[in-house]
Amino acid sequence: MTIRLRPHHLLCMLTYIGKGYSPDFTRNYDAIAARIGAGEALEVVDGPDDICQPLLATPNPHCYNDSVVERDRQAAADVATLLGRTIGAGVTLLLDTTEITRLRTQFATGSIRTACAGCEWKSLCDGIAAGGFRDVRVASREPHREQPLGNPPPGL
Repeated sequence: MTIRLRPHHLLCMLTYIGKGYSPDFTRNYDAIAARIGAGEALEVVDGPDDICQPLLATPNPHCYNDSVVERDRQAAADVATLLGRTIGAGVTLLLDTTEITRLRTQFATGSIRTACAGCEWKSLCDGIAAGGFRDVRVASREPHREQPLGNPPPGL
């Protein structure tokens, strides 16, 4: 399967620690974070995405607001510059450990955070980045390494 993400959620996923708008929202985001960490493909979409789904059933979800659409535009531009490829509707991304680390490094320096201006979660994300991204739920996927023959796995 493919995870559908709007551009600014490419930034939000870097600092997600299990906080959100509601218990349904965080349960949904936790499941998506696990899928991203497992290496599932991401499809960039315009408008509400898989993370937004629990909010769409609420009255007046902010997912359609002009400010959120502008946040998407700014995030797409920043991420595209960093990754050296177009970020827009229909683009599929497979983010490996190296790219997630690059995104987090640049997020921490502020160089890809134009979209974060005015976001209600900005101060939380500032603290997470300043703290070295401890407790984030989107794990950087490490490649599987075989144990050499004759050497038991650690702990045995």
